[in-house]
Amino acid sequence: MPMALVAVATGFAAQTLAPRNQDAVQGALLDTLMAVPPPPRDTVAAADQLRHLEARRVDPASAPQAPSLGLAVPEAAAPIDLEIRVALLRAGSSPRLSAQGPWQLLTRDGQLLQQGGAGDPVALAGGLAQVPEAWLQTTGPALLVDGQPYAGRIRLIQEGGALRLVNHVGLETYISSVVGAEMPSSWSMEALRAQAVAARSYALAHMARPANRHWHLGDTTRWQAYRGLTSVSERTRQATVSTAGLILSYQGAIVESLYAANRQISLEAHGHLGASMSQHGAQDLAQQGYRYNQILGQYYQGASLARLKAGAG
Repeated sequence: MPMALVAVATGFAAQTLAPRNQDAVQGALLDTLMAVPPPPRDTVAAADQLRHLEARRVDPASAPQAPSLGLAVPEAAAPIDLEIRVALLRAGSSPRLSAQGPWQLLTRDGQLLQQGGAGDPVALAGGLAQVPEAWLQTTGPALLVDGQPYAGRIRLIQEGGALRLVNHVGLETYISSVVGAEMPSSWSMEALRAQAVAARSYALAHMARPANRHWHLGDTTRWQAYRGLTSVSERTRQATVSTAGLILSYQGAIVESLYAANRQISLEAHGHLGASMSQHGAQDLAQQGYRYNQILGQYYQGASLARLKAGAG
């Protein structure tokens, strides 16, 4: 099908699928993103990465018009390695930190503070008093926070006299976790795929408009449920990989795609905001034979699917 190039704003659309901020900075969406070397810029500055992205969608003139046909799916593209920053708010101020392999705790400029082997605890008491932040990384399979495994790196920030943990992790790994935390992984694959697209679109909206200068969003249901690698399975990975880069877009802006467990909760929580997906409703539609793009078309009417890809420069 003919393809149209659209710029996704570094703002987000309201749930009514109308732009919330007409003056949002437009950008060519994403040039090639390499692995982010420490120390990274803060989250507000890191939102600039979205300006080097492009998003491609099917030309509206050639897209199917009947809602039953679903949202037109853009052609596949090479995956984009974005990093999202998630505040581990459930960990509290006195977490137990370790790793499933050798680990290092580094200052912002790379000086070694501590190191240990698999299962060795990180000494937090008094150990971070002289540095505003530190980085925990491992060469093993995962870092451990209160015994739960997390991919990527963890940034330890002294904030207002309290310790805050921020997980810096690849966006697609994050989405795999959110899908498993928000839906039973035994549900229909098409429902899981619809959840993956909604979760990715929601995440991109918050990467563009971070909750905090150090992190994009939290790990609680105030944002999206995130449980690190605990909620990742082969099925949630499959749902994520098979929808890689797909987001919901409206008039060039990212749709902050809300969702809730069922229609009643969705209406009560999000009815005043507009479009919102019922997760049980998505499962019901999937069991009736609906594909994920049809499910999304039912709940986010007026939106289109766009796929993130590397920009031309």
